[in-house]
Amino acid sequence: MTDYTTLLKESGLKATFQRMNILGVVEKYGHMSVEDIYEEVAKVHPSLSLATVYKNIILMMEKGVLVEVPIVGKKSKYELAKADHMHLICTECGAVEDKMCLSETDAFFSELSKEEHFKLDRRQVNLYGVCQKCQIQEAS
Repeated sequence: MTDYTTLLKESGLKATFQRMNILGVVEKYGHMSVEDIYEEVAKVHPSLSLATVYKNIILMMEKGVLVEVPIVGKKSKYELAKADHMHLICTECGAVEDKMCLSETDAFFSELSKEEHFKLDRRQVNLYGVCQKCQIQEAS
C-alpha cells in the first residue's frame, strides 16, 4: 500500500482527507472515471461534492500524482502515477489493462527521441482495440 501522505507532501500538496480517500479508491480499483471515484469516496464521505473530487483530481494530475488515461468516445479514467507502461484500452467496454514496456519499445522511444532532438521526460502509450471479452461477446 502506498504512503499517500508522503506522496502528496513530496508533490507539494497537503494530505487532506479528500485527497487521501481519492488516492485510496484509485489504488484499490485501478483505472476509474471521475464519477466512479466520486461514487466510492461518497460512501465514506457523503457530504463530499463531485466538484470537490474533480478539483482534487485535476490538482493531483497537475502535480504528477495521478495520470489521465484518455479513452476514445468515453470518459477519461485516472490512475496513480507509476513507472512508464502501456495501456491496452478496449473501445467497446472501456476496460484498461496495464502492460510494462518491452526493451524493444524502450529502444524505439530512445532512438526516436534522439533523431528528433526531443528530450523525453515521460511517456504514455495508449493502444486502442477490442478486448478478448468483447471479442467473445461479438462472436456469439
